[in-house]
Amino acid sequence: MRKPSNRLSRIALTALLGAGLLISTPVVAADGHGDDQPRMTASSRSPERRGALVAAEHIQRLSARQVATTLKEAGFDARDARHGIDAYRLVYRTVDASGRPTTASGLVVLPRGGSETRLRTVSYAHGTIWNRHDAPSVKAGTTERAAALAFATTGAAALAPDYLGLGLGPGNHPYMHAKTEASASLDLLRAGRTFAFTHGRVLDRRVQVSGFSQGGHAAMALARELAEGADRSLKLGAVAPISGPYDMGGVQLPAMLGGRLDPYEATLGVAQWTVAWNAVYRFYADPSEAFQAPYDQIVEKLFDGEHTLDEIFAELPGTPQELLTPQFIQRLAHPTGTVAEAFRENDATCAFGLRAPARLYAAAGDPSNLPINTERCRDALRRHGGNASIVDLGDIDHVTSEQHAVPAVARWFATRP
Repeated sequence: MRKPSNRLSRIALTALLGAGLLISTPVVAADGHGDDQPRMTASSRSPERRGALVAAEHIQRLSARQVATTLKEAGFDARDARHGIDAYRLVYRTVDASGRPTTASGLVVLPRGGSETRLRTVSYAHGTIWNRHDAPSVKAGTTERAAALAFATTGAAALAPDYLGLGLGPGNHPYMHAKTEASASLDLLRAGRTFAFTHGRVLDRRVQVSGFSQGGHAAMALARELAEGADRSLKLGAVAPISGPYDMGGVQLPAMLGGRLDPYEATLGVAQWTVAWNAVYRFYADPSEAFQAPYDQIVEKLFDGEHTLDEIFAELPGTPQELLTPQFIQRLAHPTGTVAEAFRENDATCAFGLRAPARLYAAAGDPSNLPINTERCRDALRRHGGNASIVDLGDIDHVTSEQHAVPAVARWFATRP
């Protein structure tokens, strides 16, 4: 296992206060938007509060030309690479699925050059990863890291949560759990605003939200929290998720079990989902209730955040029917009780009164997260009075949809006030 760098520097809020870096008097930015400053009240100075900054480390510096090269290597259009960047890994306070205090890590990327002290704020949620060391704040040279650079190089502050249990966060990752996707994202915004302020930058309180695949689901979970007033110092500025699985119960899981997805991909997805949601909702008391032998003895260990995708694939069977017990398949196909409640909680990320501009990106040819997910999301937003359009990326696959969409989203966000 790769150990975190020993260069990780502790930043205690009390020390910052003692150094005069955090002050309670609002500072007016050059453009006069004083209410965008992070408010340092007595309660917000507590090192135990959600969003409190625990540690920060400078992990990458790139020129604009180097950013362009990185974007091209990741398959992104690099024409809009205007700024160099400084990237930082933050560790911050948040809560777990039960509301207990924990920590998480995330990436903050600030543009270099220019005279702007006030920056647009972009939250970008990454797609599914299996090894904690592949998280955006840990591993350079990945699509997850490059996506954040694509926003920062246009002049925005880009914040990319690793999610719970990935990066430097303890425990296992609660995959596709909307509540903690949102809380980890929201608390990184809080920590990121504090951190940026100590570096002479003010992050706009209007948050532009995007994310890919699992991150599309996470993006909508965060958008809902912001739209419903989870933090009075922040508001939803715009939202543009990409190829998200917004309807696990109605679309994705039936497709996994019904042979509409690649069988190996479906087996991987249903295994990860079952293990993660069982940790939150307790679908079973013993793995043998859900998984057939011999997989009941190994599946939970595969999703401990220390295995690579190749290692996981090597241990799984070729179909969900070989992995799951017939009884558990029936529970998923006809959900009641705890299973039904879990779907209701996590498939509602688009069920809110959206008032911010929204574009939902999806690819008609996506064989992984079926585009009907995006149609369901749009329809849910409309039922609640929102207005969102679908941007069809065409007959391309799932991974390519992120490569095509991220530069387009970055350009759109850059035109927003």
